[in-house]
Amino acid sequence: MDALELLPIPLLEWFRDNARRLPWRDDPTPYHVWLSEIMLQQTRVAAVLGYYRRFLDEAPDIAALAALAGERLMKLWQGLGYYSRARNLQKAARIIVEEYGGAFPADYAAVRALPGVGDYTAGAVCSIAFGQPVPAVDGNVLRVYARICGDDGDIASPQMKKKVAQALEKVIPVNWPGAFNQALMELGATVCLPNGAPLCGQCPAKGFCAALAQGRVGELPVKAPKKSRRVEERTVWVIFHENTVALRRRPDRGLLAGLWEFPSHEGHGASPPEAWGIEIVRRECAARARHIFTHVEWHMTILCGEAESDGLPEGWVWADGTELREKYAVPNAFAGALQLAGVRLNGGT
Repeated sequence: MDALELLPIPLLEWFRDNARRLPWRDDPTPYHVWLSEIMLQQTRVAAVLGYYRRFLDEAPDIAALAALAGERLMKLWQGLGYYSRARNLQKAARIIVEEYGGAFPADYAAVRALPGVGDYTAGAVCSIAFGQPVPAVDGNVLRVYARICGDDGDIASPQMKKKVAQALEKVIPVNWPGAFNQALMELGATVCLPNGAPLCGQCPAKGFCAALAQGRVGELPVKAPKKSRRVEERTVWVIFHENTVALRRRPDRGLLAGLWEFPSHEGHGASPPEAWGIEIVRRECAARARHIFTHVEWHMTILCGEAESDGLPEGWVWADGTELREKYAVPNAFAGALQLAGVRLNGGT
């Protein structure tokens, strides 16, 4: 019997005693599981909890999500990042309303075909919400598998993900597939840690873990190094007029598509506000900031200025403190500028 075949019973017993209490686990409807899994992509559980509750307050079901105004959707998502997730979530909700009468489809292929849903999310929803014995392979699961089985394959490769999914299909308990998948994820998130030393003494697989037995815990999993990110120098302008600040919408395609931003441009001072038709009577360098995207890193100089008049280019807006807090979705890339604006406009955002 190989190590993976020994895993289900001790893992499920461990999960029963150690699972974190999470709202989507307390009420694992298909909508709740799906929403939580989309939010958790690239985001820590602790950061998601507040967003999850606020989102459900305004979109308690799939029909409400489908009908949510686009501007409000983006504002609810503000700070979670990877905004295409929210757009795909709503696209999928509208498909479910139009094609399935608002009832989440229970068929794996139908779930997998929804916008923004990959193999992992489809597996999570179908196993947790519908009790189907299908694997859900995320980074936590890949790490747990690599260590328990002593597999030095590249966990970033599609071939490795397919291999792990096929291996788990053979051992996933047909009566508890959702608990098994969640237990694997939980083990990777809380014990078989990605950074720093894993807590091997607390692991239900410590008696048959190949990496532990071979002294290779620090070597596994193997992951090919990422390509270096391109660094882009940018200047961000926080332009005030009376008790408002200037915002503009980003293009509908590309990075941070369709979101509101503080006006910015590549380089340092190469395109001052006057190039936009805005006369600045007072300006100062307020801060430096950095934001990391997947493929590019912004190094930003944030400048503050006072506009002589309320004239703005077409499509720009003056936002007061309330609108900045409640209406306009400004991504975290501009967190430094947002904080500066908030201090000026009614004491913060």
